[in-house]
This record gives sequence, C-alpha cells and structure tokens, in this order.
Amino acid sequence: MSPFREISPTTLADVLGRGQVMDFGIRPLWPAVPRVAGPAFTVRCRPGDNLMLHAAIHRAEPGAVIVVESGDPDHALAGGRVCAVAQRRGVAAFVADGLIRDLAEVRALGFPVFARGVIPIAGSKQAVEPLNVVVRCGGVDVSAGDIVVADEEGVVVVPGDRQEEVLRAARAKPAMEAEEDGETLDAWERAHRTRIDTILRDGGFTG
Repeated sequence: MSPFREISPTTLADVLGRGQVMDFGIRPLWPAVPRVAGPAFTVRCRPGDNLMLHAAIHRAEPGAVIVVESGDPDHALAGGRVCAVAQRRGVAAFVADGLIRDLAEVRALGFPVFARGVIPIAGSKQAVEPLNVVVRCGGVDVSAGDIVVADEEGVVVVPGDRQEEVLRAARAKPAMEAEEDGETLDAWERAHRTRIDTILRDGGFTG
C-alpha cells in the first residue's frame, strides 16, 4: 500500500499548492468512497472513444490509479463490467476527466471512480493513442508514475520526482497541528484574531 494513503488531499494541497489539485468537477461518484493512493497509469481518449481506457485495464499494474484525459461530455468512458475487470486486476481507482455509466453496478462493486459525472451512452472503440504519456486531467498535468491521492476532499497529484520531499513535509504537518490542537479554543481564538487583525490593519482596513 502506498504511504500516501495515510495523507489526506487537504494536507497535500497545503504542501503542494493549487497547481497540483484537480478542479472540483473531478469528484467521487458514489458516497463514502475510501481514500485511494497509487501511481498514475495515464490514458488519453479521443472524444466519443474509450478504446485506450479499455486497453489500459489489462496493462496497468496492481495498485495503479488509471488517470484519463477525455473531456467528452456526451459518451461514457467505462461501465460496470470494465470497472469490475479493473477491480479484479487490482487497479486502485479510475480518475477520469469524463463520464462513466452503470453507476449502480460500480457502487455495488465498491470500485472507486472519480469523474465528472454519469451518462448512459457508450463510446466507440477505434482511436489508438499511446499509453503512459503526459495527460491533462482536471486541469493538472499528470505523468505516468506520479502519485494520485483522492477521496471525498478532492484529487491531488504528487509529481514523481518530489515524492520523498512531499511525504516528509506532509507527515510533519499533523505534528505541528497537534501542537496547535493542544491549545484551548480560547487561546487559539485570541491568537487567530490577533493575526487577522494585523493583516487587516496592514491592509488599511479601519472597520
């Protein structure tokens, strides 16, 4: 299991900044989706076509998060059986800038899917594209091997060459926050108001 599974997207977003966080349209498609974390296996699908996602489920390693660039608002990239095969082969999740179908089946499987929504219309299977190239999903460039962390809070992409650095920084944040949590709410409120009032005063606020 990836060590990033223990780190929330919220903490990672604080460490990495906005540029590595997918937009809010990429969301879990069924409630109480568990947090997933794993290396990206990247896929590009042309509008109206889902061939390469179907190819990817037979090629991704167990634990991988399949990340799909599509942006097609009119056709589903995958349905219940594709998700079932992906799950059986050990794929951790789909993160797709697109749509799926058969949501009830996917929910019953418990297979995590983060996408823009649901539509019952299937795509075709004709357009061949390379796998594991850089894709853009939810406004973030994703390379094969980047770590994707996703739960109900959102989807964050950790660049492959920054994994150790980001993991150290993310693990340090809860320790710092625990020290703050040790304060009483009254003490926290006083410190918070002082900080906010200072910012307001420096900004010329007089109210």
